[in-house]
Amino acid sequence: MPDDIASLRRILRAARTIAVVGLSAEWHRPSYFAAKYMQSHGYRIIPVNPRYEEILGERCHASLESIDAKVDIVDVFRRTEDVLPIAEQAVAIGARCLWQQIGVRHEAAAALAAGAGLDVVMNRCVKIEHARVFGGLHWAGVNTGVISARRAG
Repeated sequence: MPDDIASLRRILRAARTIAVVGLSAEWHRPSYFAAKYMQSHGYRIIPVNPRYEEILGERCHASLESIDAKVDIVDVFRRTEDVLPIAEQAVAIGARCLWQQIGVRHEAAAALAAGAGLDVVMNRCVKIEHARVFGGLHWAGVNTGVISARRAG
């Protein structure tokens, strides 16, 4: 499983389209925050959530199979027990990577995806990893542009 900085950088650099399974339209949810961040960094976000019509200006899809565009990364914001059918769909649509978010680690789904030639990342946040490998992450998770040991105030 690619878990080193070079592999994560390769995956994120090659990707342009991310299907976010379980993306919420609620601005305070982690899935929304991560997707908005990735969108602001040039990635096309395709929401996969049957509860909504549109999120972040993109039409929502009920499943990965209903997407009519090429998907590079399938980013999973679902419970671990829900991942295996998502992995099967990711393989079926020809995705390049199955990315399981923080707290999500389904070994059988990972083995299935890896066996089909997909890169697999588990228990990591795509937003955090992007910021970490391309710069812009400090202890609070945002790039302030200020380098100082002194606190403002």
